[in-house]
Amino acid sequence: MASNQKDGYIRSKRLVLLEIGLLVGAAGLCLVMVMVMVHGLKRLLLEKIGFAEGMVHINGTSSIGLIDEDYICATLDWWPPQKCDYGTCSWGASSILNLDLNIPLLFNAIKAFSPLKLRLGGTLQNRVQYQRLGDQEPCSPYFNLTNDGLFGYTQGCLPLSRWDELNIFFQNSGARVIFGLNALSHRQVNNDGSVVGPWNSSNAEELMKYTVDKGFPVHGWELGNELSARGIGASIGADQYASDTVSLQNLVQKIYKTSGVKPIVLGPGGFFDANWFTEYVGKSSDSLQVITQHIYNLGPGVDKHLIEKILDPAYLDGGSQPFRDLQNILKKSGTSTVAWVGEAGGAYNSGRNQVTNAFVFSFWYLDQLGMAASYDTKTYCRQTLIGGNYGLLNTDSFVPNPDYYSALLWHRLMGRRVLSTSFHGTKMIRSYAHCSKHSNGLTILLINLDRITKTEVGISVENVTIAVAAKQQTKQIQSSKYGSKEFTREEYHLTAKDGNLNSHILLLNGKELGVNSTGNIPSLEPIEVSLSDPITVAPYSIVFVHIPRIHIQACTE
Repeated sequence: MASNQKDGYIRSKRLVLLEIGLLVGAAGLCLVMVMVMVHGLKRLLLEKIGFAEGMVHINGTSSIGLIDEDYICATLDWWPPQKCDYGTCSWGASSILNLDLNIPLLFNAIKAFSPLKLRLGGTLQNRVQYQRLGDQEPCSPYFNLTNDGLFGYTQGCLPLSRWDELNIFFQNSGARVIFGLNALSHRQVNNDGSVVGPWNSSNAEELMKYTVDKGFPVHGWELGNELSARGIGASIGADQYASDTVSLQNLVQKIYKTSGVKPIVLGPGGFFDANWFTEYVGKSSDSLQVITQHIYNLGPGVDKHLIEKILDPAYLDGGSQPFRDLQNILKKSGTSTVAWVGEAGGAYNSGRNQVTNAFVFSFWYLDQLGMAASYDTKTYCRQTLIGGNYGLLNTDSFVPNPDYYSALLWHRLMGRRVLSTSFHGTKMIRSYAHCSKHSNGLTILLINLDRITKTEVGISVENVTIAVAAKQQTKQIQSSKYGSKEFTREEYHLTAKDGNLNSHILLLNGKELGVNSTGNIPSLEPIEVSLSDPITVAPYSIVFVHIPRIHIQACTE
């Protein structure tokens, strides 16, 4: 198509779009917003020059999931600086034991969420002991490499002074803490990795009592890390793990008996196995408030095909299976237990530099957030807040990586109620929709995995009404051509600097995001667009669309 023909076509299409308004049915106000009208032949021509069209269909009748208000969660791990993978040591001073809590940027990054759930845990939580009040023996806060110890490290120790520092920092920064307890304390691990006997809770009990006496709020206590089913380094049968979980719940009830709000109990913090999880849920009874699974579905960090997997819609679709299966297990059991993702770094063994900490990873991360929510997962914990090659913050400078801003936008825009959403058009667009967090309206997430094709997207919503009187609609549709607030939306377009998917620098609406010299997180400002215009999703880009001034039935339930 010649340039002048293309421009003429686009101008004529937009003139048509400006005339699209409200279809008012006899039964009441029924808004069907249709922003793209394309003849099949013209669509084919546009695709050849890097354009495509599609439609997001949203069922506004009822929600399909209800996430936590603080759905976004991040982890802090125990790994020492000696933790290396594939010849690269990426953890530095990011451990629970050595992280510098006096960095303003770290404080501001957490405070920006207010609150941010923080899950403290990881492989070495099953190798840490907690200092006892009045202990005369030294508590060395280090893990050292060894050929003899479980997981390849000696036992470490959490000093009470460090626990004090952490809790004061978390309280001041607005973090909500989930602490992972050592499930292997004083237990024998056989050569085949099987664990003998019940959980010894004595050391955990002392830490919990100390925590209560100090008045430190802990949102939840999680038992163990990756010990379910086959486990990593060790494994515990579902029957025994359920019994251990009941013991933890009894401990919480005893220690917090005079507290108005009691911490939740979580487990097992492991990889999904349908049979194991089914038995665990059934035998944990009402002692388990949250069942947590870990997600590393991209394979090892050394995999040279990570980016190909991230940009493959079929591969991303395959990630839905554990969410769907766990949702079915919980439904069939009739339990009140809810599902979380307790740890998700995508690629295991610390991720991959310039992939899991770069712009390209936001495609996987945001797709995971949307997908998990659509299966009624209540919270999603990203591995990590800082540390490894998949931190939301740079391990050395604490500067936010692109996924930090992706998470913050999700936290601010996507409300609790999840809406059934489907996209018709190219397979390279991923779409999710929620009721808006701070308005009665709608927020849509669109992810374009295509390298060259710009997609213009329309929206169709069932059971939605505009927040104005019916007799004013015609007048306001006309005035929308001239920028009426009632017929505008807010858009947040995320792209990589210079179009480089491996970039650590994110552009919001074309402007580079960065912190200032005092470590302040930048404001995330939208652009305002007429509702009569289609949503333009550039190649390799992500768009949050907030439509505030509409009422959706599902959002008023």
